[in-house]
Amino acid sequence: MAELRSLTAGMPVLYGGNQTTEVSTELAEAFEPGDHVVVVQTTGDLLHIPAEVSAIAADAVGAAVDAFGALGSVSDEQISAFFLAFASRLADDAAFAPILAANTADIDAAKAKGRSTTRLELSDTMRSDMIDGLRGWANQPSSRGSVIETVDHDGWSIDQVRAGLGVVGFVFEGRPNVFADACGVLRSGNTVVFRIGSDALGTAKAIVEHALNPALDETGLPAGAASLVASASRAAGHAMFSDDRLSLAVARGSGAAVAQLGAVARQAGVAVSLHGTGGAWMVADTTADAVRFATTVVNSLDRKVCNTLNTCCIVRDGADQLVPAFLKALDDAGDARDSVTKLHVVDDQRGVVPASWFDDAQIGRAEGAVTEPRTSTLGWDQLGHEWEWEDSPEVTLVIVDSVEHAVELFNAQAPRFVATLISEDPDAHDQFFNMIDAPFVGDGFTRWVDGQYAFNRPELGLSNWEFGRLFGRGGVLSGDSVYTVRSRVRQSDMNVHR
Repeated sequence: MAELRSLTAGMPVLYGGNQTTEVSTELAEAFEPGDHVVVVQTTGDLLHIPAEVSAIAADAVGAAVDAFGALGSVSDEQISAFFLAFASRLADDAAFAPILAANTADIDAAKAKGRSTTRLELSDTMRSDMIDGLRGWANQPSSRGSVIETVDHDGWSIDQVRAGLGVVGFVFEGRPNVFADACGVLRSGNTVVFRIGSDALGTAKAIVEHALNPALDETGLPAGAASLVASASRAAGHAMFSDDRLSLAVARGSGAAVAQLGAVARQAGVAVSLHGTGGAWMVADTTADAVRFATTVVNSLDRKVCNTLNTCCIVRDGADQLVPAFLKALDDAGDARDSVTKLHVVDDQRGVVPASWFDDAQIGRAEGAVTEPRTSTLGWDQLGHEWEWEDSPEVTLVIVDSVEHAVELFNAQAPRFVATLISEDPDAHDQFFNMIDAPFVGDGFTRWVDGQYAFNRPELGLSNWEFGRLFGRGGVLSGDSVYTVRSRVRQSDMNVHR
């Protein structure tokens, strides 16, 4: 087959088996010999991967593949020593100084572009969490080579043995702490290759140069055991996820970008773990204690992450008592952040909140304070929209006929991620757990959903059930949950035969 040398604007491209899309003028003009084009079979998107970007990604994956082949001769003690050495360099002020300088430069560059820096800053708390997470992995018992099950037969037996899965590819947003968290897959005998958002690339490069690579060298781990795709191009993620040498592709970030990356990996035959759309739902029934409910709301809106309260459902028969408590909680959550909370209500439920809530207010957005109505309306089909907010907490309120009605709305529209019920009825909680299609279910604040906070294990990501339930594992992807199972036979009687 001939190599593609050029593209023509308007050229039809087949996708999905029976549909076509067209090459745009921009793509046709940008394409050069040696470049790649990935056709996303679910959407028809044409993703341009320049040759130099493809080469950077291929080299990084190749280094991780080679390192995986060598990791079998590396002891568990060496892997533990690597985590401690990595943590030690992050804890050392002299070693950390160039990392902090790179992070400051990344933040300044992002601000100059008008981008949010909320998740980009490598704060003292984030640094401490990275160090604690790495030390946690050092102290975590290795499961590599552990026997899960033994099946005995006359004259022979079979051990089911845990083993490394292979190369794990990560694409994630600009949170530097995820960079350290993802190294947790080494604990279970895997290697890792990263691609980080362009805003945080300078920070990532500094972490590699001043902490990660020195730790690998010091402890004798192969150089590619943790490898960075050092490209600011978004195409680098597409190139990496198109590489069928990956054993698992993990994507974190915005919903649309994560879905596209997942589609790219799936059509390359790579297993995926997607951590994109979030937003927690809360349901308050007629027995809900107003004080408990309000406190739970406040504690679920302290900052915007995937497990932040996004949609609140109040059962109609309890609305007279609970809506005022909810609005007071929104005021308190805003005050805690020196801001004003933004509210959304369904079009035909404007009357559930006082008219004054529709007055203009200063809402803290990524670009700064914006004057807009404090409350806006939306359709019944938009309850699952995740609000991405900066300073002003943002949440949807909907009045429902019953808990069952709320569950129906959640199962139909939510990313099926986090759900919590505020109720004084134990039977209602049991029924809620059985009906709600979510991996994380609770009876209080939603922000407990976090691998480090809840399970004392640095998380690589939290999975929703937007694309179906997960097979054979929980919704928290952690370093020690990335493994495969090998079978090893031991024969004591040489006369055994079929």
